[in-house]
Amino acid sequence: MIPELGLAALWLAAALAALQLTGGAAAQRGDAGDLAALVRPAAILQGLLALFAFTMLLWSFVVTDLSVKLVADNSHSMKPLIFKLAGAWGNHEGSMLLWVTVLSLAGGLIALIERRLPERTMQATLAAQGFVALGFYAFLLLSSNPFERLPVPAAEGLGLNPLLQDIGLAFHPPTLYFGYVGLSVAFSFAVGALLTRQVTPEFARVMRPWILGAWVFLTLGITAGSYWAYYELGWGGWWFWDPVENASLMPWLAATALLHSASVLAARDALRSWTIMLGVVAFSMSMVGTFLVRSGILTSVHAFAVDPERGSFILALLALYIGGALLLFALRAGTISEGQRFALLSREGALVFNNVMLSAALGIVLLGTLYPLLAEALDMRVSVGPPYFNPMSAVFVIPMLMVMTVGPLLRWRHDNIDRIRLPLALLVAIAVTVALLVGLLASVGLLPMLGLVLSVPLALAAFLPLKGRRLTRVPLATWGMVIAHFGVAVALFGMANESAFTRERLAAIEIGGTERVEDWQITLEGVDAVAGPNWTALEARLIAQRGQGEPVRISPQARNFWTPPQQTTESALITRWDGQLYAVVGDQTGDGRWQLRLWWKPFVTFIWYGGILVALGGVLAIAGRVLGDLKRRRVAARSMARRSERGRLRGAAQTAGDRA
Repeated sequence: MIPELGLAALWLAAALAALQLTGGAAAQRGDAGDLAALVRPAAILQGLLALFAFTMLLWSFVVTDLSVKLVADNSHSMKPLIFKLAGAWGNHEGSMLLWVTVLSLAGGLIALIERRLPERTMQATLAAQGFVALGFYAFLLLSSNPFERLPVPAAEGLGLNPLLQDIGLAFHPPTLYFGYVGLSVAFSFAVGALLTRQVTPEFARVMRPWILGAWVFLTLGITAGSYWAYYELGWGGWWFWDPVENASLMPWLAATALLHSASVLAARDALRSWTIMLGVVAFSMSMVGTFLVRSGILTSVHAFAVDPERGSFILALLALYIGGALLLFALRAGTISEGQRFALLSREGALVFNNVMLSAALGIVLLGTLYPLLAEALDMRVSVGPPYFNPMSAVFVIPMLMVMTVGPLLRWRHDNIDRIRLPLALLVAIAVTVALLVGLLASVGLLPMLGLVLSVPLALAAFLPLKGRRLTRVPLATWGMVIAHFGVAVALFGMANESAFTRERLAAIEIGGTERVEDWQITLEGVDAVAGPNWTALEARLIAQRGQGEPVRISPQARNFWTPPQQTTESALITRWDGQLYAVVGDQTGDGRWQLRLWWKPFVTFIWYGGILVALGGVLAIAGRVLGDLKRRRVAARSMARRSERGRLRGAAQTAGDRA
């Protein structure tokens, strides 16, 4: 009965999405009648029904209802509860249901609380949100039903992919989906503003928290996914330019550009067309990512032959949403007024330059991701990896970082280079000093050298906007910018050090033998067989000692899961302030020795510390914007109350005068 309730809720939610779209569209023609009044309630109820449907799916996984095909394919009765729950979204149908649930809840929240924009613009926005949701409801109900029943209940479930049975990755996909859905909201606002020609600073202020929220979630999701791949896959790397990784990076690049553009529009009434275009592009990239990950095309470009309905459906949605939005932008862009002008040497000019660089980097990643798939469709095998992505993206990222160093020091509208000559000279001197020190002490490649040279002045420049200000009076939004920019510098420092100074050692040693990597000595005490809840493993007992420090015991594992059968590698890490020791155990050789793979990775943890700082900066910026909006509303309410009171007093005085 539970799955049937979930399916019924999905159908009702789809009907409400259609009502929401119809009412909002009719309102734009001026003949909505009672339909316009139903748009907001329909959005709110739709969100609640979608949440109910997803809750029914979660319950089916919690009780391991093996009559539901999705549960039988992705869970097991003996699996820990957290991984039963993760199984609900660790598959195609469940992840798409989560996608549309968050999308619908976001639309309901907008309908419930947002009152700042003209009602006609809000109705157009909610209509666009309903249009996006309706496509995903149709996909779930017609092509990928998450509540499909089996003719005969399975005896036991097949289990969740062992690589996904990790506490970090259990929360990684939902985090990314929150980011994708935040961009869908920004897209809906952009479409609503285009339809009503209301591209105003108030529109940007309303849209900005959603962009910030999406950007924060994407940052956290990418950071968590990077760290998971680093410690779980046993390759010792934190980024591989894999198409799935790129599918999350592309929306983040677009969202970063959109965030800065919306901030300029909100604060200075400039970059109107640029903001709308980036709103469309950012959501387009989230749809491209959804298509790449969920259509099966990444397994093989011929996956449409295996499941042509599913892949074709997503491709049709992709063409409908992106093509329709771009067509609307082409038709309406000419009606958007230019906004305020600004000089090239200004903070707006720096933001535009960096947005262009981000867009170019996005194009590089998109081309490198799609080209192998297109080539495979033509029966050609092409591999595109770091030799392409690293230098090509650096061509645009490095100038962007240089401008980002000085951009916050510039004034709005217009500035003079003489005003920032002293801090600029100081930053250049620091960069030159770092370059000389690194060049004298080590032999480093060009890209790691540039990363090290830029990271230090970028970290210092992040705090220069605080100069001469009382820190307790600095707005939270400014603190958010400072911490986010500092986080970029920290992550860049970690990336450059890891790339330049990582040391690796491959060894085959006997029990009791030792091996060295940098100033660490590692001794193999033994190898034991151990068992977990749904796996067995060979566990190496290692003692690692750095110089004369205390010995540390670590235990890397080679695991074998049986539901479903798969081998995984569990690395062992020792974290110090200046880096990590990374150890992986391999197979036993014919002469009884054990294969070990050891790395020393200087400052590698700074990569993820930087990602967390960037996300924290976004959170502070959201808090600052929300508190600022509340303060403005309170001031406006008090002003209105004072005007009302003055009017009442004048009326009373006039009445008294008339009586006299």
